[in-house]
This record gives sequence, C-alpha cells and structure tokens, in this order.
Amino acid sequence: MTTRARKPKVLTLKDAFETEFARREMERRARDEAVRRQQEEDLAAAQALHAAISGDGDFLAGRGLSADVRRYTVSLDHKNFRIAAYFEGGKASVTLADKRGATPGSAAPRKQETVEGVEDALKAMAQFLADETPK
Repeated sequence: MTTRARKPKVLTLKDAFETEFARREMERRARDEAVRRQQEEDLAAAQALHAAISGDGDFLAGRGLSADVRRYTVSLDHKNFRIAAYFEGGKASVTLADKRGATPGSAAPRKQETVEGVEDALKAMAQFLADETPK
C-alpha cells in the first residue's frame, strides 16, 4: 500500500486576494439584504399606521385634521400643529410640532418620543393630539 503525500497548495497573492474579495462581497450582500428587509418592514409599519389613522374620516374632519403618508412618515396635520411618526430601524420617532408663528414647512418639534411599533406610535400620536385639544 502506497500513501501519497499531498503537497500543500502554495497560496499566492492572487488566491488570497480573490478569497478576501469574495468574503467581503458576501458580507456586503448580506448587509444590503438586511437593510432592504428593514426598509420593507418600516414601510409596511408606516402604511399600517396610516390605515389605522385614516380609517375614521369623520373623526379627522371633526377635529380639523388631515392624514398623510410619505414613504416612512405618517403625519396628522392641523392648522396649528403637526404630529408625525417616522419609522426607521423598527422603531418610530413621534413628534409634535407647533405651526403657529413658524414659517411654512419649518415647524420645530416641541415634543418627541421614540416608540416600538405601530400600536405604540398610534398611542403616542393620540397622546399628543389630546395635549393639543382644547379643554
């Protein structure tokens, strides 16, 4: 019985480069796919929140509100304030901005809260709306 001793393959610069390049490409693709999945989840959350808010048009109209969705942001607009929820990374940043005395489009946030998910964003928006509703 003869045993052949295998010669170890000599690693060249080209082989090492191609291995490293392929490893980095696989990591980049995995990161890109994770970002894409997160963006899809954030978009779905924004659409779900908008559907929940705009489901009762009479309530919105009675309070002088309009609901809008733009990509990851859902906003509730009133002539005096704007409540907005921006979804990113699985969380929502809910803000209340005062339009009184501000130039159009530049209302500075007065309150801000970071929440988890659609239900919490809806609750935070309802709290901010209650804060702005005259007694």
